[in-house]
Amino acid sequence: MANVTPHDRHLHQQLPADPAGAEAEEGDVFRARPPARRRGRAFAILAVIGLGGGIGSSGRYLLAHALPTPPDGFPWATFVTNVSGCFLLGALMVFVLDVWPPSRYVRPFFGVGVLGGFTTFSTFTGEIVHLAQDGRWAVADSYALDSLIAGLVAVWCGMALARAVAGLPSRRARESKERS
Repeated sequence: MANVTPHDRHLHQQLPADPAGAEAEEGDVFRARPPARRRGRAFAILAVIGLGGGIGSSGRYLLAHALPTPPDGFPWATFVTNVSGCFLLGALMVFVLDVWPPSRYVRPFFGVGVLGGFTTFSTFTGEIVHLAQDGRWAVADSYALDSLIAGLVAVWCGMALARAVAGLPSRRARESKERS
């Protein structure tokens, strides 16, 4: 440390591997470990997401077989899957945020797991590319635009229906009440 000046001496200080001061395991000196309780919670959330994803993707598989897409047809199975998933996600968010008591696992299970596994952005984009490569530009454009518009409308409808079922006031009613 002969070449170290007083103003940069802090650059050469030995810092603990773990900011909390705990000793790191050998071979793992650069990575701080989260407390065991936090690791357990993270594993539980990942397990819940995985279980929900299995359920959701199974539902998508069944729907795809119920509505097969003919070679020159419109991809109805993916369209129905994604639009219904948007509707359910809109309803779920109202119940999770405004109706049900807080729960660590409800949104990851239903929102990320079940509905994330049920809906499919990758198949949607793949089908658009396939339609365009086949020279069916009008169908590709229609599919893309209709899916986006129908998805947004479905989220709004899901939220509106969930608010009505839960007996919650609409946004417009809440805003007018807050102004009064």
